[in-house]
Amino acid sequence: MARYTGPACRICRRQGMKLFLKGTKCMTEKCPFQKRGYAPGQHGKNRVRLSDYGLQLREKQKAKRLYGLLERQFRLTFERASRAPGITGVKLLELLERRLDNVVFRFGFATSRAQARQMVRHGHVWVGSSRVTIPSFSVKQKQAIRIVGKDRFLKWVKETRELTKDRLIPAWLERHPEEPQGTVVGSPSREDVQFPISERLIVELYSK
Repeated sequence: MARYTGPACRICRRQGMKLFLKGTKCMTEKCPFQKRGYAPGQHGKNRVRLSDYGLQLREKQKAKRLYGLLERQFRLTFERASRAPGITGVKLLELLERRLDNVVFRFGFATSRAQARQMVRHGHVWVGSSRVTIPSFSVKQKQAIRIVGKDRFLKWVKETRELTKDRLIPAWLERHPEEPQGTVVGSPSREDVQFPISERLIVELYSK
């Protein structure tokens, strides 16, 4: 499957804000965005006034990069949201939050969504009594999520959990106080998306 393999920090610079794609590195002075907080390229320092379409496209790209989706994946997710009852933009964010790789990240078992995606693909994540290796798997209420692996890997997960102990776990997730596992106890709401995303602009873009 195609996947962006270039510098993750270049994406943050293009968006003009930190997307925290590199986990704990983004919280240190080593983060390239700290040193060069402008767009990459020869004319990156020049101020560019975006059109309405440019703003909508930038917002879509932000959400797509934040959750680590390809264009086709993001479009299919939007189509699912548009067919579901309720507000399309809010439903889109709910579907993105329900992705298994995002849930592993929100539990604090990984420092970034990319790292969580790799854990899922390598078979370290179980949902209930089944191993799930599909990062886009949509979790449901009352489902239990647990991390499995050898002692060395579980030790690393425990250390990662310590590194992310200050991360706020949303109310719709309940993490076990000691073990690398948790439970989905509700549904994500708009307030649970802890990142400035204007879903209205995304809906306007796809509605043209």
